[in-house]
Amino acid sequence: MRAVLGARERGVPIALGTSGTTDRPRFVVRDPESWWASFEAYSELTGVRSGAAVWVPGPLSATMNLFAAVHAAAVGARVVDEPGEATHACLTPAQLERLGGELAPEVVICVAGARLERRSAAANVVHYYGAAELSFVAAGSHADDLRPFDGVEVELRDGEIWVRSPYICRGYADGAAGPLRTDSEGWATVGDRGRWSGTTLSVLGRPGAVTTAGATVVIAEVEERLASVAQGPVVVYGVPHAVLGEVLAVAVVAEADLATLRAYAREHLPSSHRPRRWRVVDELPLTPGGKIDRARLARV
Repeated sequence: MRAVLGARERGVPIALGTSGTTDRPRFVVRDPESWWASFEAYSELTGVRSGAAVWVPGPLSATMNLFAAVHAAAVGARVVDEPGEATHACLTPAQLERLGGELAPEVVICVAGARLERRSAAANVVHYYGAAELSFVAAGSHADDLRPFDGVEVELRDGEIWVRSPYICRGYADGAAGPLRTDSEGWATVGDRGRWSGTTLSVLGRPGAVTTAGATVVIAEVEERLASVAQGPVVVYGVPHAVLGEVLAVAVVAEADLATLRAYAREHLPSSHRPRRWRVVDELPLTPGGKIDRARLARV
């Protein structure tokens, strides 16, 4: 956090680590002002201003957490170590499921880092969609109730979310490869997919896909359909199959969801989109950044 504040004072770019290959970490390069330009709008969204106490349980190596900590310092708020001290919190959807009960009902919770389902929406919960490369894109109460963040233009190109704003990064350090793509008019995308419903944007996520029996199935689309009828969290992921190449698998926490989701899949999903493997887990594994660890689910 001090490095970011110091970079702004010196007027030099910052390099922020983000997910990449294990042998070549990827760093996003941005001007500090691209974060500071969004502080007023973020304060308006979350209510974090001078005197607030912000709980950020995830590591500061995750850009959403680092941003929350830097913003708090810049506006005169403080970051606290215990949920009982908090007036505000910054969580991923998975952390909200697991840790949200530790917070007092009046604490305002800002959720980001992955899709927040409608069932998790609450009066004290705000949600935004963004990316390390793009920063803020859209905000609302859950992933199907998002409108462009202040200062951001959003358009869909063949279902892919493109944005233009003062918050976009410069690119990657040392020419590293990554999902960021730009055009000559200042628009950028990281490949996330979305859908307009009037003026509301639904974010489906990155088009991770499996190829099963020759059909390519976008995981995010299947997960969205199943999550709409589930009581608890639902995670869809791909696993190898000796005959079909890959098949879809589903992990749930609420055992009652198994029968409901299997019946829904049989009745409402084409055969290529129906998961072949189903399991109940005590809790969903998380990455160090607080997101669902799909790779670990696929290994066990």
